[in-house]
Amino acid sequence: MDTIATDTLTRARAIRLVVFDVDGVLTDGRLYFDADGREYKAFHSRDGHGLVMLQRTGVQVAIVTGRHCEAVRARMAGLGIAHVHQGCQAKAPVYAQLKRQLDLPDQAIACVGDDVVDLPILRQVGFAIAPADAHPLVAREAHWQTPSPGGRGAAREVCDLIMEAQGTLAAACG
Repeated sequence: MDTIATDTLTRARAIRLVVFDVDGVLTDGRLYFDADGREYKAFHSRDGHGLVMLQRTGVQVAIVTGRHCEAVRARMAGLGIAHVHQGCQAKAPVYAQLKRQLDLPDQAIACVGDDVVDLPILRQVGFAIAPADAHPLVAREAHWQTPSPGGRGAAREVCDLIMEAQGTLAAACG
């Protein structure tokens, strides 16, 4: 890993839950529809493997997205992600529910978001993260910005950073 600021590593070390948006974070943000209106998504396999490895180290993963898509449900089920919240027009109430349910303080939670709808959560968490191609308003509020854009390895970079900071990356890769 490139040199990471001490503050970033300190924030990452404390994380016990990472909340991910989908469109623009786990995907490149483009929406695909067939002639019947069914929605399709493309996910990066390395991002998925990073999510699996991160969970194996004891860090929980949650999905909070504004859209509802069967492809998201299927992909997250395949990755073993239990906390999947779709169709969330307001994300802050879902965040509050996750905090209560998992009994975690803001400092133990990271959020990865790319657009202004993610700001209410990003402003509360202990570690706010934006993909390289996030909206400028989001990038300005993030504690760390990934080198890669959403859907192109950004989620894996988040997972690797947290595992590196927590000293679990080498074991997760072995």
